[in-house]
Amino acid sequence: MPDPLFVFIAALTLGACCLLVASRNPVTSAMGMILALVGIAAEFFLLDAYFLGVLQVLVYAGAVMVLFLFIIMLLDAQPPGGAYPWKRALVGGAAFLLLAAAAVALLAPEGSLDKTAGSTPTELAANPETYATSAKAFGRSLYTKYMLPLQMAGLLLLLALVGVVTLAKAPKSAD
Repeated sequence: MPDPLFVFIAALTLGACCLLVASRNPVTSAMGMILALVGIAAEFFLLDAYFLGVLQVLVYAGAVMVLFLFIIMLLDAQPPGGAYPWKRALVGGAAFLLLAAAAVALLAPEGSLDKTAGSTPTELAANPETYATSAKAFGRSLYTKYMLPLQMAGLLLLLALVGVVTLAKAPKSAD
């Protein structure tokens, strides 16, 4: 039986994600994303991963979302008129789910979920309770195993920022 607080926060996070996707106003979508990121941080706190929860709030709900809101305000995006195309959105969502399920079924080898991750670090073998929740463990995995994804995420954010600023610049008049 799951913890009722966990279920409540998960439902709140899913509701915020639905607000993010269904809203036609970009500022409302950004606020829904902030609420979803704070909900994920609350789930980290419930799992006793306090460091990850604080990082989630500071980095994503704080810095990245301030950047997103700044870009939205810079572009002065107006919500489009007309009704939301629910039929197209549902068809697109269903197609995405089918393609994702097919990709998982084709790419995941048989019995791959039953295998272990690999060798255990010496710090974990010596004292597993303190190592599992320490910042040292997080930093070690972030800067060894996940170094390339971390750098690629930073590069994608930089390219997105440059692209948005380029698109937001007013075209020069031919006077």
